[in-house]
Amino acid sequence: MQTFGSHLEGKLVVVTGASRGIGRGLATILAGEGARLALAARDTKTLEEVKAEIEGQGGEAHVFNLDLRRVSSIRECFALMEEKLGPIDVLVNNAGMGNPIPAEEITEEDWDWMMDLNLKGTFFCCQEAGKRMLERGKGRIVNISSQASVVAIPHEAVYCASKGGVNMLTKTLAVEWSGRGVTVNAVGPTFVHTPGTAERLDDPAFLSKVLANIPRGRVATIDDVASAVLYLASDHADMVTGTLLLVDGGWTAL
Repeated sequence: MQTFGSHLEGKLVVVTGASRGIGRGLATILAGEGARLALAARDTKTLEEVKAEIEGQGGEAHVFNLDLRRVSSIRECFALMEEKLGPIDVLVNNAGMGNPIPAEEITEEDWDWMMDLNLKGTFFCCQEAGKRMLERGKGRIVNISSQASVVAIPHEAVYCASKGGVNMLTKTLAVEWSGRGVTVNAVGPTFVHTPGTAERLDDPAFLSKVLANIPRGRVATIDDVASAVLYLASDHADMVTGTLLLVDGGWTAL
């Protein structure tokens, strides 16, 4: 993987949903680039394991409890981060969920659960980090969206809608904030092999259907996603804002 060296050295990076999957991988990779990590999720027990892993590799990490469905929790968490660790340089809004359900079976609870986590939570994390970054005139926000934000995935109506909302949120915040030193971008991965997706991707029939849509011929890795995040969080991307960087192996080019 390309290294971004001193661009992240010593910078405070917040990663939401850092207890598992993509978030956990991003946190360890960012720490390897010299960033100081603020790990945020509801599952603080697992976050402590991630913290220990990072510290075992010589990095720095701190654990914070965060319930993205509660705005009060978001506000308290970001205030505590700043109080304990100082100014936030980069926010990686990773936390999110999908739950394949046929559209005709989606309940109001299904809708609210995913929208609150994927879109509402993302916005209010952007707001809390953003207002602090605006005061200092600098900052980077990277939202983890999805290829499902621009192409339809059967049985993922709420997920697709919520991630489409993340894209427009990213553009709007970029327009409002970039002239004041805060860039806002998004990364849109295709299917990524993680413990959470293994059950489906390890099914040869399902994997075959997925790969039929990926000209690159494979699913993505966490390293693939991390490379995009590292770029957008670095000084190399100073002129990049309001964009969706797709890491989809060509799916959306078909």
